[in-house]
Amino acid sequence: MDNQHSQKSIEFKISPDPEQLAVAATQHFIRIATAAIQENGQFTVALAGGSTPKAMFNLLAAPPNANQLDWNKIFIFWGDERCVPADHPDSNYRMAKTTFIDKVPLPPENVFRMAGELEPEEAALLYEHQLRNHFWDSSVFDLILLGMGTDGHTASLFPGTAAVRENKRWVVAHYVEKLAAWRITFTAPLINQARYITFLTAGETKAQVLAEVNHGPYQPDILPSQIIQPDHGTLTWLIDKAAAQALPPNP
Repeated sequence: MDNQHSQKSIEFKISPDPEQLAVAATQHFIRIATAAIQENGQFTVALAGGSTPKAMFNLLAAPPNANQLDWNKIFIFWGDERCVPADHPDSNYRMAKTTFIDKVPLPPENVFRMAGELEPEEAALLYEHQLRNHFWDSSVFDLILLGMGTDGHTASLFPGTAAVRENKRWVVAHYVEKLAAWRITFTAPLINQARYITFLTAGETKAQVLAEVNHGPYQPDILPSQIIQPDHGTLTWLIDKAAAQALPPNP
């Protein structure tokens, strides 16, 4: 393993298939949330978009899982967002809202969405302001959920973009050339302070890049997921068997 990675605590948890991965992710979410509420009286989480989180959200919203959580003490944020209105089909907020937020007794004031309908830079500055208000004595999320694309991007930190190298701002807006679209995203300095950072990754199309991110040379401008290295917390890869197939026997 490259030296850039070997100093950090990374754990891999492999599920047989995407369905079991969603179950493992749900249990992971509940376990961390319960411990955070017991220790600090609240649980702060940043959600991801994508099909694997969506399956987890559906499970979170259903009994018995939904009944295990004290929703009054859970605060929901997003790690990235498309620059679209809240009711747009591409909105990460809308996906979470329809799959689980509307189905659990979560106080509306505990939900902090990125305002994708605003001018992108304005939306990024506003979200950073909201984060700094909420985390007035600490910028430490209890849990940040992330996905990873086949190009190695995570959140909306894409290969070859300046956002990958941002070292001061917590939230930035940028135009992603390959998508011909604006995105708002958390940056590595914010993500890496979390107590738990968890990638949810499924499918054989992710296998090669997963191996390269964790065992290849450190080149975050090409593979932005490599820049996710916790300052003090735990980095967990919840993956399915198909995504794990290019990893060494004991990753």
